[in-house]
Amino acid sequence: QVQLVESGGGLVQAGGSLRLSCAASGSMFSINTMGWYRQDPGKQRDLVATITSGGTTNYAEAVKGRFTISRDNAKNTVYLQMNSLKPEDTAMYYCNYIGTILKTRYNYWGQGTQVTVSS
Repeated sequence: QVQLVESGGGLVQAGGSLRLSCAASGSMFSINTMGWYRQDPGKQRDLVATITSGGTTNYAEAVKGRFTISRDNAKNTVYLQMNSLKPEDTAMYYCNYIGTILKTRYNYWGQGTQVTVSS
């Protein structure tokens, strides 16, 4: 099992910045991908950004150039630096961890942290 604890959400004005953190603990996988997804009530959960254990990143088009994902492998922590925030970035943000071993993927989610951007 992998446990994920998120922090850093909050209320910010449009144009502002926030930094989300997600610390993973438990039975870690050497090959893994960590990332962030977001979800509005009644809508599907959408990809924001991911980063592999090797450092390869992937971003949703809507956040490219504004958000930066990074990780500290020694701390098993992933970060999401969010700049130039817009009201449409308002959502619950969920940390995700996917571990892979012997071609089997194990998927874990955090509890979520709310990000609210006021106009």
